Amino acid sequence: MESRTQVIVIFLFVAMASFSHAAVNVTYDGRALAIDGRRRVLVSGSIHYPRSTPEMWPDLIKKSKDGGLDIIETYVFWDMHEPVRGQFDFTGRKDLVKFIKLVADAGLYLHLRIGPYVCAEWNYGGFPIWLHSMPNIELRTDNEPYKAEMERFTTKIVDMMKQNNLYASQGGPIILSQIENEYGNVESSYGERAKPYIDWAAQMATSLNIGVPWVMCQQGDAPDPMINTCNGFYCDQFTPNSDQKPKFWTELWSGWFTSWGDPVPYRPAEDVAFAVARFYQNNGTLMNYYMYHGGTNFGRTSGGPFISTSYDYDAPIDEYGLLRQPKWGHLKDLHKAIKLCEEAMVAAFGNTTSLGQNLEVTVYQSESGSCAAFLANLDNQLDTTVNFNGNSFDLPAWSVSILPDCKNVVYNTAKVNSITGISKFVKQLAQTNSSGNGATFSSWSWYSEPVGISSSNAFVLPGLLEQINTTADRSDYLWYSLSMGLNDNDPLLRDGSQIVLHIDSLGHVLYTFINGKLAGSGKGSAKNSNVSIEVPVNLEPGNNTIDLLSVTVGLKNYGAFFDEAGAGICGPVQLKGLSNGSTVDLSGEQWTYQVGLKGEQSELSSGSSALWLSEPTLPKNTPLTWYKTTFSAPAGNSPVAIDFTGMGKGHAWVNGQGIGRYWPSNIVDPNGYCTTCNYRGTYDQNKCLANCGKPSQQQNHVPRSWLKQGENVLVLLEEVGGDPTMISFVTREVATVCSKVSESYPPPMDLWSSNYLTRVIKPTLLLECPSPSQVISQFQFVSFGNPHGGCGGFTHGRCRSKRARRVVHKACMGKPKCSIEVTVENLGNPCANITKSLAVEASCS
Repeated sequence: MESRTQVIVIFLFVAMASFSHAAVNVTYDGRALAIDGRRRVLVSGSIHYPRSTPEMWPDLIKKSKDGGLDIIETYVFWDMHEPVRGQFDFTGRKDLVKFIKLVADAGLYLHLRIGPYVCAEWNYGGFPIWLHSMPNIELRTDNEPYKAEMERFTTKIVDMMKQNNLYASQGGPIILSQIENEYGNVESSYGERAKPYIDWAAQMATSLNIGVPWVMCQQGDAPDPMINTCNGFYCDQFTPNSDQKPKFWTELWSGWFTSWGDPVPYRPAEDVAFAVARFYQNNGTLMNYYMYHGGTNFGRTSGGPFISTSYDYDAPIDEYGLLRQPKWGHLKDLHKAIKLCEEAMVAAFGNTTSLGQNLEVTVYQSESGSCAAFLANLDNQLDTTVNFNGNSFDLPAWSVSILPDCKNVVYNTAKVNSITGISKFVKQLAQTNSSGNGATFSSWSWYSEPVGISSSNAFVLPGLLEQINTTADRSDYLWYSLSMGLNDNDPLLRDGSQIVLHIDSLGHVLYTFINGKLAGSGKGSAKNSNVSIEVPVNLEPGNNTIDLLSVTVGLKNYGAFFDEAGAGICGPVQLKGLSNGSTVDLSGEQWTYQVGLKGEQSELSSGSSALWLSEPTLPKNTPLTWYKTTFSAPAGNSPVAIDFTGMGKGHAWVNGQGIGRYWPSNIVDPNGYCTTCNYRGTYDQNKCLANCGKPSQQQNHVPRSWLKQGENVLVLLEEVGGDPTMISFVTREVATVCSKVSESYPPPMDLWSSNYLTRVIKPTLLLECPSPSQVISQFQFVSFGNPHGGCGGFTHGRCRSKRARRVVHKACMGKPKCSIEVTVENLGNPCANITKSLAVEASCS
């Protein structure tokens, strides 16, 4: 059995102190990527620059480096950079060059995934919508108009990188670049024109002479010299299409995205670590977390349709830039363990043998004598003990142990020896409060959006128009309006009590107004965006209006021919229920159309307009209402959000910046599959779910840099009706920090020496406040013995040391961080013959 005291042989110096800015030669062979001739084992993480702010970038990059990353990976978002053909924008959140230079300044490499199709749950997959309207264009196939546009934009980005000396061959940080994206998933649908397109894309990219390798993810037929790579929850069984290409994983899905109305997926740290360790065990040498920081879909950037504004992705760094513990810390320890194996791993391929049913060992051996081993238990239920290299090792179910010297376990994927943090939203007290109701906001102004046609730019056409072709995605909103004149003898009036209006729509949300009053609504979902509704109709003698407001919730971003997916009211639109059994089809009538809302055209989102009203009384729970208020920013430095309790669905802006769609009225099915999640066994996006019976998303991130000292302006566009006085500001805080460590755990990686010393290190519990300015101020729980539960829910077991609390208090109280040896000599021996654990939960202030 593993002893309680671990003998650790530290034999590798693993550090990348800073980026040298000297030109390097980046090549590859069948084993690994080589930098200046040295093969490397590399760890990467995705951070998308427009999903955070320039003010957040340095901290996100630093936390990535502290977490053990070598590479930051990002897509390039064509639609943001060229919203109008020929008009480019690289300012603010779109400042790609600044982002890359910050990565370089931190001493990290960068993988630039140009695409330019990105998927990414991003609106229209990152394509600018004007592509859709170009004559004779067919996207992502052997089509000359499309290829010309793709080459023009790709060349624009490459030239920009070269002008700023950002490729490694110029002394910059970019060591890899990607062309196209996951095309292999849909290639068969494009028929005989698919392979010529991929071959052309590879040739076009190679001709740009960037001096570093290109990759194509999920592209089994990627031509040389493209490196084909894997995306997925697990890629340990992936094999490149040539023995001259290394095994790369461009997207390890650290969680999953959230869709409006669906539960929130999450992925346990133990399973992520298991997937990573299995990949490196099976000859992988470069792995990228998708995402390492997910961020926020500000404005109208979310795709899907129905992708939420939050793109948290259960990533190691959360949407607000806080460390998600224990995931960040557990993976940090894994990266250190992997790096200790690098010398042996890059020397040759690993040799894998069976140690029994569902048990494997892979050994890497170099000619110089370096040896590293990975022990894997693939059983999803049974823990076991294995014998290897003359020693006996405990191996929990669904776990991998790493032995960088082939003798001593320094890390096991199922044994979390890092801090756990519980984050929560803390409601802020009133700062300006004229109404006395505890809100953070001043008095409200409003504007009631006209129902139906209010613009001089409206137009009349027969029949029902598809929405995206009509709006060019300039707005979520398209009005369909029809007037009907009826006399007293009209059958529609005689049968009025039983007539219903039937509407079929391609989605995504539909509101029906009869004579200016909301008569009914419907919404699609991520699984089926179509909407079909029937609403009672009360018609009157004289003129009657039917106003239909069709609303998109992000355009489709994935699938073969996703760009051809339509939206809006496709029809039929019918009046049904007449006494003679007939149906009146209104689909072919002369419909009047208006793109967008009057409030959008009047730029109400900026907060400055003569349309705002403050009398007589604030309308609440009324559809299509704009609201405006001013507020003072919450004090402190904690991340800020708005809690949209009381609201229905709409958009929000702070000081003119779009913080995205909100939709707290879209409640997740309370009978969904939100149950306790066991990390053991194969993961997919439906395995671990939260928020059943709650909104998919309740809070929207407001970046600190968008807030000003003094007066700030908040503008809301509420579609279905809500009470704005119920919303509040909240800050994102780490409420408590916890750790639980067993006597049998490998020692914490933070205590290791980075030089060539042999040290005896005992299992140790580490505790650290989330901010260096904080100190441990209170203990909610301390127990050494057999405590039960997890962070926020620890309970004492029957075996409990009386000495433990005193020892922990002395070691940690009043300090920003501390460590406690988890041994009976230090903490007492409350019960013999069992493996004991120390569990601590503390608060920092």
